[in-house]
Amino acid sequence: MAVLSSSLNTRSEAFQRNQNDMLDKLEYLDTLYVEAAEGGGPEAMSRLKSRGKMAIRDRIAWVLDRDAPFLEVSPLAAWRSHYAIGSGFVVGIGVIEGVECVILGHDPSVRAGAFNPFNSKKLMRGLEIARENRMPYVQFVESAGADLRGGGGGSSRGSGEPVDPKQALINSMLGEQGHFAESGRLFYEITELSKMRIPTVSVVFGASTAGGAYQPGMSDYNIFVRNQAMVSLGGPPLVKMATGEDADPEALGGAEMHTSVSGLGDYFAYDEMDGIRLCREVVNHLNWRKEGPEPSMPSDPPIYDKEELLGIVAEDLTVPFDIREVIARIVDGSRFEEFKPRYGPTLVTGWASIHGYPVGILGNNGPLLSEPSEKGSQFIQLCNQVDVPLLFLHNITGFIVGTAFEQRGITKNGSKMINAVTNSTVPHITVIVGASYGAGNYGMSGRAYGTRFSYTWPTAKIAVMGPKQQAGVMTIVQRNAALRRGLEFDEEANDRRVESVEMSLEERSKGLFATSRVTDDAMIDPRDTRDIIGFSLSACHNKEVKGTKEFGTWRM
Repeated sequence: MAVLSSSLNTRSEAFQRNQNDMLDKLEYLDTLYVEAAEGGGPEAMSRLKSRGKMAIRDRIAWVLDRDAPFLEVSPLAAWRSHYAIGSGFVVGIGVIEGVECVILGHDPSVRAGAFNPFNSKKLMRGLEIARENRMPYVQFVESAGADLRGGGGGSSRGSGEPVDPKQALINSMLGEQGHFAESGRLFYEITELSKMRIPTVSVVFGASTAGGAYQPGMSDYNIFVRNQAMVSLGGPPLVKMATGEDADPEALGGAEMHTSVSGLGDYFAYDEMDGIRLCREVVNHLNWRKEGPEPSMPSDPPIYDKEELLGIVAEDLTVPFDIREVIARIVDGSRFEEFKPRYGPTLVTGWASIHGYPVGILGNNGPLLSEPSEKGSQFIQLCNQVDVPLLFLHNITGFIVGTAFEQRGITKNGSKMINAVTNSTVPHITVIVGASYGAGNYGMSGRAYGTRFSYTWPTAKIAVMGPKQQAGVMTIVQRNAALRRGLEFDEEANDRRVESVEMSLEERSKGLFATSRVTDDAMIDPRDTRDIIGFSLSACHNKEVKGTKEFGTWRM
């Protein structure tokens, strides 16, 4: 397999500027990660410690194998919202007793681990990862159920804004139907994992009521921590209001009661570390085996320095770059067998391996025209034919538009590519390094297309179309509407409106906004791209990797 050559000039002014811009973005991300790790803030963390409890990230760190990685999902969820950054849940993939597991942890320092719209999405994403990749599901439960206060991070440090408590309560109880549906769906999803013979394990570290009670209720294995676990459909206040009973918390739902009387608890832990030890023992006895093949290619590192990934993509995404420069710094030995390099050159396709796992790569070097769309469709079929996972590297403004391109069949051939992506059954992994606009996101297997894992670089932008184009389209539509009505079009008012719309759309198109709304799995440091893709491929191989040999209707 040929080794890619690089023409990247790391001494150029453009490279240095790109690198400095990227480092600034990463520095800001680091401050957000630190804030997310602090949960509800120093005061809330001190309360946990005074009660002999560990922070959720410490619990997860102890359950993982020594030096094992933890790939966190949506760590920046709820940024610039009424909720704490991270949303009060920690979700990710970690290795326990040599087994890759999806791990969910409620953070009791944030609203007592309560459910909210953001962490409900994270929880459902964790369950989806476990289901689609056939991975055991471990949850560290300590939750007060739904957040009836409807907002706020439990801390004055966060990016949250003040909320009227009365209005928040009304909104929470009456308005958030989607949130209610998602938190209720988790009961179905956990049960479905068990039906699919994917083990579910709960370690209950504290009070878990309402929806929090059903998490262990639906699990295959339950570990309850003495003097801390309290599981009941309604806590003492609700029991008092519903029945008039003054219930004792321990008798109502404590670890002693559930492990010796009700039978809900399977293992009795004397303290948190004992609960973590028991969790590791349970995972160990699962005798878990991956169904997919082991890495089969040499996994030597790329010949180019991963640090150079920082200077490839410009802040201004209209500045072109060669996606091969990215490929050369993430694939094994920088080896890449390019498929059809002379046909449809705005889409780069070819075979490589990452950490020993064979992979087919599709990367954008411009818009998708008819020829690259046809090439991409064929390449996806070929990868399915030989059961090779697909990696999509996005920098795409969309499918090309215009009269000449329509006459050459862009709608027809673009539909072929979306057809191929939709029907493909090998694992898809997506990394958005630059732009990902419009139907180009679909053709390159965006999140809506069953992508197993989706990541963004700090330079990423995601939208229906570019902000300038979208604002311009609005202007044309409004000017034509005024013309039809015989009205004078106010150009000055339109200019002000366009400027406001562009600013708003620009802000909402940024990858950081998208990742905070749980539309991808994480915003990552470009230098970590190779390792994160490798870990993701390993997770995908818990399940049989099998491509479809049949596709839907093609308009040839």
